[in-house]
Amino acid sequence: MSSAKRTDTRPAAPHAADSHDMIRVHGARENNLKDVSIEIPKRRLTVFTGVSGSGKSSLVFNTIAAESQRLINETYSAFVQGFMPTLARPEVDVLDGLTTAIIVDQQRMGADPRSTVGTATDANAMLRILFSRLGDPHIGPPSAYSFNTASVRASGAITVERGNKKAVKATYERTGGMCTNCEGRGKVSDIDLSQLYDDSKSLAEGAFTIPGWKSDSQWTVQVYAQSGFVDPHKPIREYTEKELRDFLYGEPVKVKVNGVNLTYEGLIPKIQKSFLSKDKESMQPHIRAFVERAVTFTTCPECDGTRLSEGARSSRIGKISIADACAMEIRDLAEWVRGLDEPSVAPLLTALRDTLDSFVEIGLGYLSLDRPAGTLSGGEAQRVKMIRHLGSSLTDTTYVFDEPTIGLHPHDIQRMNDLLLRLRDKGNTVLVVEHKPEAIAIADHVVDLGPGAGTAGGTVCFEGTVEDLRSAGTVTGRHLDDRSSLKETVRKPTGALEIRGANTHNLQDVDVDIPLGVLCVVTGVAGSGKSSLIHGSVPAGADVVSVDQSPIKGSRRSNPATYTGLLDPIRKAFAKANGVKPALFSANSEGACPTCNGAGVIYTDLAMMAGVASPCEDCEGKRFQPSVLEYRFGGRDISEVLAMSVAQAEEFFGAGEARTPAAHKILQRLADVGLGYLTLGQPLTTLSGGERQRLKLATHMGEKGGVYVLDEPTTGLHLADVEQLLGLLDRLVDAGKSVIVIEHHQAVMAHADWIIDLGPGAGHDGGRIVFEGTPADLVADRSTLTGEHLAAYVGA
Repeated sequence: MSSAKRTDTRPAAPHAADSHDMIRVHGARENNLKDVSIEIPKRRLTVFTGVSGSGKSSLVFNTIAAESQRLINETYSAFVQGFMPTLARPEVDVLDGLTTAIIVDQQRMGADPRSTVGTATDANAMLRILFSRLGDPHIGPPSAYSFNTASVRASGAITVERGNKKAVKATYERTGGMCTNCEGRGKVSDIDLSQLYDDSKSLAEGAFTIPGWKSDSQWTVQVYAQSGFVDPHKPIREYTEKELRDFLYGEPVKVKVNGVNLTYEGLIPKIQKSFLSKDKESMQPHIRAFVERAVTFTTCPECDGTRLSEGARSSRIGKISIADACAMEIRDLAEWVRGLDEPSVAPLLTALRDTLDSFVEIGLGYLSLDRPAGTLSGGEAQRVKMIRHLGSSLTDTTYVFDEPTIGLHPHDIQRMNDLLLRLRDKGNTVLVVEHKPEAIAIADHVVDLGPGAGTAGGTVCFEGTVEDLRSAGTVTGRHLDDRSSLKETVRKPTGALEIRGANTHNLQDVDVDIPLGVLCVVTGVAGSGKSSLIHGSVPAGADVVSVDQSPIKGSRRSNPATYTGLLDPIRKAFAKANGVKPALFSANSEGACPTCNGAGVIYTDLAMMAGVASPCEDCEGKRFQPSVLEYRFGGRDISEVLAMSVAQAEEFFGAGEARTPAAHKILQRLADVGLGYLTLGQPLTTLSGGERQRLKLATHMGEKGGVYVLDEPTTGLHLADVEQLLGLLDRLVDAGKSVIVIEHHQAVMAHADWIIDLGPGAGHDGGRIVFEGTPADLVADRSTLTGEHLAAYVGA
């Protein structure tokens, strides 16, 4: 029996599964978004543009990516969800067509001293396995090569509760690779005792010079004075050897002070626990200054900074130990691994080669695996996070990037663009928040948010192609083809900051004179030694104000008013006008609403489900007690003042009965850096990266310093805002300041009075001065990568 072939000329109906080719967002209201509804094409590269604070991150990260991650978390059991971060559903009506989201953001890697580039990726884990298999002499399992694992030995009796209980003699041993002297940190701390106390005084006379340690009332001081170990009325320099040992290194013991049981321990361990165990960046400025004065960190003499035990350093493959391998530049390490031919570990070598090649491909070949993760810039940290995704076989995934070109020289941006296109071409949806025109140019689809920032933003101004954006008339469209021209005349320096023999990191005995009294821009490819030269050689003395890229620390209780110190003169003005205490006008102090403790919202923890934050019914989200809101200043209560924007507050405190010069001065600086739209009480946690950096710049502008050092101030800035930043830099220089800027943005280079270009490459290929002179000379010369790109930018 034969079967007839069926031929049907009718076109096949499209498969139902092929209709889901869009991510649909309807009614998004997260942060400042105003009921945004858009459709984003899948398997395309979509770039989100708009001025800083227009709502890009709110839409991409806080809405689309957050909901994708929340839905994935919900697929796990309630037990597993209890161990995962709890995510609330974003404020949005409909989110349809989502795929698994992988977020590659700019969050700095943890500043834990034990975290390195190697431990933050899989490279160190693979190297440890490699040495445990091939190292000679063989010293143990992979943990024997880990500087985070201490060696442990124990023996004794254990009781096994199985059937008849019986004691069993057991021994336990684990070989770790941690250096016992520095405990795997590579550095040891030495405390300068002269910074802790004045030894010519007694404790009763106030010998301690530690911030916050007052003799009369401070409990900590009373513990020492009344412990019985030392005489509180004897000058410290007259202590006997035993008294001094108990005072500095005494073991913790219980003592009675004024009838209260407290713990006494020596001053050195007390300082180590209370100051040195904390992240320095999270400390208040005066505490951080004390720690920097009192504590010196030196390379561990036993392990020579490698963090590893003698056994781990003695095991080698050929002539290379694991410490040598981690200290190599990654591109050199990749070559060494490529030269290893050992069939027994072939799969491991392949995986390690792929990881190291990804570092090189992404432009981080100049790093070494032993580089502390906390020292990476935001751009470097973001690219390190990208590494694990480059060789991934996953498709139909949504990759979300937050300004991936940050910290990249124009020469490197093309390489980053190629990587983004490669991820898209594998069938992934790529969403990018970006300001650089070179990165916007490769987009298949552009979503422009605005028109302004903060409350003036949050709407979609444009959707379409890059070509259509140019003629759309939006802020981004108008500025997309902006090109700065070179200055016709440059300022003459008033002096010079001499740097001689600089050799921090990869610098090769650099001698350079940095001109003062002008705008000096330091350029060069990523990893060429710019930050090493400026931050490592320009002394951070009383006359130098440094604004780096370290993140702002602050909780949801922190806001621009508390961070800048603006709230102090406002509280005092309210207190003086009403004849009450200033503390009443702080939502973190006496004036706080007792129901919500000044938070304005009530948080309800729902275990493995997302917590719920509901406005406080008593204060209606105003954060203050009703009695405090009855006090007025200039016709406004304190909650109304905190609800003002910077621009409104500047006008309010600038004239009339509410005139407050101290507050007005701070508000002027906030307006100068382009933050006039921020409300005074807006939580710091809701600010974008660009807004935080400018907030930090505004705060530092109030400091008295002759030299300002800025590290990539255009980070997170829209093309339209760069012009305002240049005006601010000009005002600083015209006011007699010297401004040194580390920068990749060609508009800032073109605006400079003097350029110092480092290179020619990164890592050991950099670290030299390849050009010094005016921007015009650099363009005419075209002898460096920076010169070529600047010439192309200004159309020379």
